[in-house]
Amino acid sequence: MKNVIYIFFLFGLTACTSFLEVEPKSSISGESVIVDETSAKAALNGAYSALRDYYSVNYQSIAYLSGDNIEWTGSQSQVQEFINHRVKPENPTISSTWSGIYKTINRANSIIKTLKTISSESISTTVRNQVLGQALAIRGLAYFDLVRVWGGVPIITEPTDRVGQNVGIPRATAEETYLQVLSDLNEAEGLLPSTTDRFSITKKTVQALKARYFLYRKEWQQAQAYASLLIDDPEYELVNPYYNFFVDNVVGTKESVFELFYSANELNPHRGQWQPQNNGGTRQWAPNAALVTLLNDPTKGGARSALIAKDNQDRWYGNLYYRSPATDPTYIVRIAELFLIRAEALAQLNQIEVAQQDLNRVRSRAQLQPLNFESKEDLLIAIEEERRLEFALEAHRWFDLVRTGRAKSVLGFTEDYKLLLPIPYSQILADHVLKQNPGYSL
Repeated sequence: MKNVIYIFFLFGLTACTSFLEVEPKSSISGESVIVDETSAKAALNGAYSALRDYYSVNYQSIAYLSGDNIEWTGSQSQVQEFINHRVKPENPTISSTWSGIYKTINRANSIIKTLKTISSESISTTVRNQVLGQALAIRGLAYFDLVRVWGGVPIITEPTDRVGQNVGIPRATAEETYLQVLSDLNEAEGLLPSTTDRFSITKKTVQALKARYFLYRKEWQQAQAYASLLIDDPEYELVNPYYNFFVDNVVGTKESVFELFYSANELNPHRGQWQPQNNGGTRQWAPNAALVTLLNDPTKGGARSALIAKDNQDRWYGNLYYRSPATDPTYIVRIAELFLIRAEALAQLNQIEVAQQDLNRVRSRAQLQPLNFESKEDLLIAIEEERRLEFALEAHRWFDLVRTGRAKSVLGFTEDYKLLLPIPYSQILADHVLKQNPGYSL
């Protein structure tokens, strides 16, 4: 893929929900595509396709490999850079991730601009609000993913229809980028219906994303309030035992708040990276010895030991992604995360007893005994460890350690600059105003 900012491709294939059962259009300009309800839904499907694309391998691999759960068994040195925390600006994974996220943003921008100007006679208010709200939420999630990896980034809110159109736009600050995220999520929340859909974004999905947002921003009252909206909703529950949200080819269980759906026509290549050769994979990502020990410890891993298995060479491999063909969903938000968000927020508010109740609900589902704490500090470490194992093969661990200020001590490096990754070198070359993160050579 040519690595220039805001490069765009044809829209992908259809998503799974009825609202999106429309073939995406082969265009990058929302104004020339969206003329009615059918084309609006097709354009939205294209935005979801781009979201699925960057979440299928690239973005998640940054989160896995930068943490302390996964080892790399392959020979490519650029992948080992994440584990060693010596990522170079020329690294192809960060370049592909950057381009993939901005591709998603551009598709969302096209929808947003067009639906804010299109004639009301062309599209009903109901469909307009649903498509617009989802596009705003997708853009908000995309900017949230950008700021978690790179800090402040260029904020682009107008659609791009040619390469180089946005050259010359400087990076916003991290604070400004977070404000853009919140603005998009707030607007989306006001447009979307309070329905339950585990594969496309509704008001409930946005509320879950806002709970995560406020956790990162250390706005504890807001984080626990938004998490409670989902926890108190009977449409969501911790399915029991733990592995029932992914075994036997299930999708869209009551555990799921939002997962990305893949099909035989649009595969999720994640599977091949995890599965061993005798299962048709490459096993280039594998649980490291420390994670294997924790997951197999009945006092810590419990039922979560189902996340790993042994191959015919007696090697451990990750088994969250296992389907053939590779149609495994990507889990963006599960209700377990909302329980642990609320637990952490309540602990920070010194509500120790209530916080540990949420923690213990997650532990009980994993067939573990409850824990009791007297100090906030001990409880917060326990929540951190619980998140490490609950989401062992999902894209959380690195970002959790960074946001809590514990990455350096846990992962064993001393340089502050490594908490952010370098802006891709190809982007720096393409735009002279795009400044590199401190600590990385040009």
